[in-house]
Amino acid sequence: MTQQEFWNKKFSKKGFLYGEDANSFLKANENLLKNSKDLLFLGEGEGRNAIYFALNEAFNIESIDASNIGLEKLQNRANTLGMNNISTTCLDLNEWAPTKKYDAILFSYLHMHNKHRDLLFEKIEDSLHKNGYLIAEVFSKKQINYSSGGPKDLTLLYEESDFLNRFNNSKKIKVSEEIVNLQEGNGHQGKACVIRVIIQKK
Repeated sequence: MTQQEFWNKKFSKKGFLYGEDANSFLKANENLLKNSKDLLFLGEGEGRNAIYFALNEAFNIESIDASNIGLEKLQNRANTLGMNNISTTCLDLNEWAPTKKYDAILFSYLHMHNKHRDLLFEKIEDSLHKNGYLIAEVFSKKQINYSSGGPKDLTLLYEESDFLNRFNNSKKIKVSEEIVNLQEGNGHQGKACVIRVIIQKK
């Protein structure tokens, strides 16, 4: 099953699988972006994070996801809200070939296989302007013990070292494994073990 087939199946159901509210960690760090303009959201699915940040009309928002159904939901919601500062690209991130730089790159619960992280994280770092931010929340490998969401495949879960041992041209402001209580639609509910990341390009 391709990434598109997998996520289209999840997003084809009525409503928003992970709710309409942005991830709380991304929202809590919006203040870091007060001097930013161009934001990129990776694995953005149905668009809850992109929509939230697009409410700030100073931002130009780009979103990439493998699911055309998820991105259609994003675009339809943006149109309903009268937003014209969001663009979408339907693409498997393994095929992403960046062509520009961003002030910030953000994602929540991006399930990237561990063997593909070197290349993806290199692309992310290269795509940030100087002083640009990566802000992300992902599931820790310890999430395998919780039933609040996320894959049951350790190769799709993360350790702090996944971030600490990469991004060598950046400052690791925060790389922290934490227990949180998720309330994100039907897809993420309850106690979870996550890794929260803030990295700034030097």
